[in-house]
Amino acid sequence: MLKEWLRDASYPVVFTGAGMSTESGLPDFRSANQGLWQKKDPSKIASTDALNNNVHEFIAFYRERVLGVKEYHPHNGHLILADWEKRGIIQSIITQNVDGFHQLAGSKRVAELHGTLQKLHCQSCGKVYDSKEYIKKEYHCSCGGILRPSIVLFGETLPEDAFQLALEEAERADLFIVLGSSLSVTPANQFPLIAKESGAKLVIVNQEKTALDYAADEVIRDRKIGKLLEELDGAP
Repeated sequence: MLKEWLRDASYPVVFTGAGMSTESGLPDFRSANQGLWQKKDPSKIASTDALNNNVHEFIAFYRERVLGVKEYHPHNGHLILADWEKRGIIQSIITQNVDGFHQLAGSKRVAELHGTLQKLHCQSCGKVYDSKEYIKKEYHCSCGGILRPSIVLFGETLPEDAFQLALEEAERADLFIVLGSSLSVTPANQFPLIAKESGAKLVIVNQEKTALDYAADEVIRDRKIGKLLEELDGAP
């Protein structure tokens, strides 16, 4: 059904989660077996409290994450979505991922709900830097403030611009495709429901069950996202 719906829809929107990134080789955060949070307590290492009171461990953890992201690259699925946007097959992407791979692949209209590891900004003055500063072990702004990743930490709200774009796109969508998200994190997991309630068909592609499968018009499991997108891209 997805192939026909994608062909016939006038405003398809894609929502991506960790499953999109793991196909590039990046580790997941919440998987039961090897998620990063199995090894680290997020409240102690990925929070505003850690940034303010445990900055050395905070920077050490995020330097490793930045190094990890720089080791990997967008996979063919990212490239296909970027091409679809260019061709008008999809209108936008809402993502929970912080790797920046959608933009690296060429996507333009991306709502990064949880920010990006591709950039840093000064906690004091807000000046933006490339995350390569962490690789060079440069952790301070020219003003003397601490450089931090431009991601949403535990204890922070979602960036207003990204949230507003995601809300508008979910409301406009007539087809909403979830790729690789457990849909367990609020408020990001509300966008599929907003799309559904606004009249969109909802398709969920994820290896495991999600809490919103009941609301989906189609659920696809046991499929690699990249392979599925390749098949759809090659379909007449």
